[in-house]
Amino acid sequence: MLKNKLRLDYHNLRNQLSKQELEDRSLKISNNLIPLSIWHHSFYHVFLSIASKREIDTGYILSILQGKDKNIVIPKMSSNNSLAHFLLTDNTTIIINKWDVPEPIDGLEVPTDKIDVVFVPLLAFDVYGNRVGYGKGYYDAFLRKCRKDVIKIGVSMFEAVDKIEDVSPYDERLHFCVTPNKIYEF
Repeated sequence: MLKNKLRLDYHNLRNQLSKQELEDRSLKISNNLIPLSIWHHSFYHVFLSIASKREIDTGYILSILQGKDKNIVIPKMSSNNSLAHFLLTDNTTIIINKWDVPEPIDGLEVPTDKIDVVFVPLLAFDVYGNRVGYGKGYYDAFLRKCRKDVIKIGVSMFEAVDKIEDVSPYDERLHFCVTPNKIYEF
């Protein structure tokens, strides 16, 4: 399938989920992360959920990371279509920006070369580790700036499609994608 068709289809599928189904799937995805061999690292980048887009509730992932006393890094959208990355602390103030994205006002900026693991938002993904995001390229650009050994983990409400047909050379592939039912490794 083509990315635009997948975006439309998976937006519609998300909108059909009840609030309870969203919560149940978010919790299952978070629990399915626990067996991964990623917990020896220090810096974990986690997107904050956009409620209006019915994304996975990453609050569960944040709780796991806090329980393991890890450094949590969260993104902030910059005016030049890129992301800045800030350490999440007890003093971090989160606002909802004009695109409905929760993000920190400011804080201690973390360079991308410090980040070990990135939890990547997506709408759909295929069995090869390619993903479909919202189409603006924020995460692909960010992931290209990370160290070559950064671990990229997608989190998805739904299972993989067979193939995304219009993958670009600029698209960053995932190492894992975790759904409520399965862990995919690529």
